[in-house]
Amino acid sequence: MHRVSVVLKSNGHREIPSYSSFTSFSKNKHEAPVASHSYWEKPRYLVLGICILFSVFALCFFILPASMEFTVGNSEPGHQGLLRKNLRGLQTEETTNALSEEIGEESKNKEWRLKPDHFTLFNTSSLLTTPFNPLNLTNGIRIYVYDLPAKFNEDWLADERCSNHLFAAEVAIHKVLMTSPIRTLDPCEADFFFIPVYVSCKFTPKTGFPWLGQARKFMEAAVNHVSTRMEFWNRSGGRDHIFVASHDYGACFHTLETEAIAHGIPEFMRKSLILQTFGVQDFHPCQAAEHIQIPPYVSPSVAASYIKDPPERQKRNIFAFFRGKMEINPKNVSGLVYSRGVRTVLYKKFSHNRRFLLKRHRTDNYQLEMLRSTFCLCPVGWAPWSPRIVEAVVHGCVPVIIADNISLPYSHIRL
Repeated sequence: MHRVSVVLKSNGHREIPSYSSFTSFSKNKHEAPVASHSYWEKPRYLVLGICILFSVFALCFFILPASMEFTVGNSEPGHQGLLRKNLRGLQTEETTNALSEEIGEESKNKEWRLKPDHFTLFNTSSLLTTPFNPLNLTNGIRIYVYDLPAKFNEDWLADERCSNHLFAAEVAIHKVLMTSPIRTLDPCEADFFFIPVYVSCKFTPKTGFPWLGQARKFMEAAVNHVSTRMEFWNRSGGRDHIFVASHDYGACFHTLETEAIAHGIPEFMRKSLILQTFGVQDFHPCQAAEHIQIPPYVSPSVAASYIKDPPERQKRNIFAFFRGKMEINPKNVSGLVYSRGVRTVLYKKFSHNRRFLLKRHRTDNYQLEMLRSTFCLCPVGWAPWSPRIVEAVVHGCVPVIIADNISLPYSHIRL
């Protein structure tokens, strides 16, 4: 039987619904009614087209660029790729430049206080060295080295002891910075300013040891020199300036603890950053300033001259070794007990033991005895630290540190 469908036109009869009522009629009641497509298909296709267009728009402007950035970001090796991956999408290039300029202006005006754990000369994130950066100095900072008159540094090098004695870290660090990639010749872009003064290179004629009596005035003269000729010391009050104080009690500039505490750190240095070998775990007036503890100086060339074979191949026929100042009656001319009596006890108790080699005076080739020793004693002297700690390690001898509450360089680093 024929099917009749109502379309958009009305046939003029009241019984037949107009285009607002779309029902299919069939003369056979068993046939399912069929809805008309002529009206509903148009809005349905229109909505579908809008959805497809919006999906294409989202695909082009959001999904594809993000996936491309992710691919490019992952294709860059190391820290640089990771940094770009994290920064990408946060701001446009113009916003980045504006933000950098704003941060730069704020850093100039903001009073900034350095924290010891925020600064390091050595890059501990990688143990690999490069030909251009043999000490793994980090490239993240810039240091300006003041060009002081020769009377503050170079003139003292006429005496060979100046660059080889136990306080010669002040010379060694200066030399490293002069050829370091972190050095800048433009003071305006520097993060730190290094003041190269060799205060330990004046030796007393009687004992041949460095004389620190002139250290404070010598250092103050250097500060007056840089502060009157350039603006950077006065700009920060010396907060971004670096000194080396590689002496018994660091920036207190004295070999005796009681005298060092009585004098304290000079006022003009108390806001600056101090590199010093002295360090204890508790509070001490001679480390009451921003400071970084550095190892005692040991001449690499002198150490290498004695090591003909690797230290592990040396024949260790000395069980315990010490050579140095060791008084039987340790009353010093100052009335103080040297080494707090520790070295005297060691000498009296073990000097007759055949497994111990204890000598009260140093010789020029005592490094050969270190190469023959299993344990090297490092007792306290006037100060708790000793260059023997570094010497023992260099020569493959186990350092036995005898000093209360001592703090060791780089003790916070976990490799």
